[in-house]
Amino acid sequence: MATEKTPRIVQKIGLVKSDRMDKSIVVKVERRLMHPLYKKIIKRYTTLVAHDENNDAKMGDTVEIAFARPLSKRKRWRLVRVLERAGVEA
Repeated sequence: MATEKTPRIVQKIGLVKSDRMDKSIVVKVERRLMHPLYKKIIKRYTTLVAHDENNDAKMGDTVEIAFARPLSKRKRWRLVRVLERAGVEA
């Protein structure tokens, strides 16, 4: 009796740092962890490169990305959807 595990889809929410590349975005993902000695919650950031097929996301947008097969040397993520657009400052 072999039980098959369905693969868990890894998704993250982050902020678009750069949209200068064609069909690619750079996303900053924040994670919070407790300091081992001082027990204070600290923030750590990870920078991920994601595939944006239609160039939908712009700098400052909050996006949801999902893990994908390797698309290039650094691209391992794809854009799922734009959650919140960046505010237009005049």
